[in-house]
Amino acid sequence: MKRFFAICCVFLTAPVARSDAQATADSLRLSTLRAAAFDTDPRAAQLELLAAQSALRLQNISAESRPVLSFDAQGQYQSDVATIPVNLPGVNLPTPANDTYDARLGAQQRLYDPSAAPRRKAERAQVAESQARVRSALYGIAELVNTAFFTALRSDTQVAELETTVTDLEAQLLFADARVRAGTALSGESMVLRAEVLRRRQAVAEQVSIRRAAIAVLSSLAGRQIDPAAPLSSPDLARDVATVRGALDTLRNRPEYEQFSLARDAVERADDVRAAQDRPRLSAFGRLGYGRPGLNPLGDRFDAWWLAGVQLQWTPWNWGATRRERQIGELQRRILTTEEQSFRAAIARAVEQELVSIDRLESAVAQDNQIIALRESILSETRARYAEAVVTSADYVDRQTDVLAARLSRALHRVELSQARTRLLTTLGVEVR
Repeated sequence: MKRFFAICCVFLTAPVARSDAQATADSLRLSTLRAAAFDTDPRAAQLELLAAQSALRLQNISAESRPVLSFDAQGQYQSDVATIPVNLPGVNLPTPANDTYDARLGAQQRLYDPSAAPRRKAERAQVAESQARVRSALYGIAELVNTAFFTALRSDTQVAELETTVTDLEAQLLFADARVRAGTALSGESMVLRAEVLRRRQAVAEQVSIRRAAIAVLSSLAGRQIDPAAPLSSPDLARDVATVRGALDTLRNRPEYEQFSLARDAVERADDVRAAQDRPRLSAFGRLGYGRPGLNPLGDRFDAWWLAGVQLQWTPWNWGATRRERQIGELQRRILTTEEQSFRAAIARAVEQELVSIDRLESAVAQDNQIIALRESILSETRARYAEAVVTSADYVDRQTDVLAARLSRALHRVELSQARTRLLTTLGVEVR
């Protein structure tokens, strides 16, 4: 009896000691793990890489407004040259040489380019859309973290419940061993309890292994080594869920919505660029050269030369290419609209499913408390009858298994409820704190 009371004291105080230890330890929070996963993913570096690419393209566009220098040199021999078939007395008409040489330095300066500003805007819109696409892809990590986190949390709750029942069975096993030694019970009484203790320890080991694997996945996603024994902090999201329920039609927090908006803006900016390219462009140019002949085609000596001027470029007619480009842009906007509508419908379906699951689990948790109370009352009666040798060890194990099943069901329902709430907020793009 003294040993029994000692074990009961340990049984009653163990949960409190474990809670105190967990309260003082640093718990793993879902929001922290998700933020670490976002930052650690290699694709996160694409945000800066895309910005660097865009900066270089913008520099190239700005460089087009500066003078462009070019150097050309040429030497050639031709079989025939231009001559004047006139023979005048006393007049010696020059004859160009068959070999000619020319070296020239050219410069061109754009005076007016209507496409420069639209191209800058198009480039900024394009990089913004590309970065939004990366953020949309990164958002998928959130569900991976959620799954691994709640897998570990589910194992935690099952291990806690299993260890509690193992302690109770071990206490009853002491009674059974004492009865067997006293000759008041058969050895089968102890064997039933000992076999059940071993089976539940196997279940504990299995859940510990599952938790370790889930923590390994979290370590990989977060980019740092996480202690396999680190406690998990279950998020309390009831208030957040209640808040978003009243704003389901207006929430557009998912990064995909930003991507759709920026993609439409990029199409608009591309249309502006195509329209600007059809407008007149004005440039100034100049050339400085040296060769034979110079600007005089009949000269036969090396000479320096230069020229300067203004150039106008305009394509008023391109056989409908601009109109078709605008039509292509309009079709692209329609494609984006259909994709956004499909995405919104998928989100609505997922939200509806999660809301149904949340309502079901909230009701189940409330009923679990009643079931556990009834099962524990039955177990208390069975424990008293077992102490009086009215029922067998198998009967006691059955009743205690019923209590365990009820407790495990409640623990799993609580974890599933928290996970369903997390999935709802993740689906809506609401931050999980």
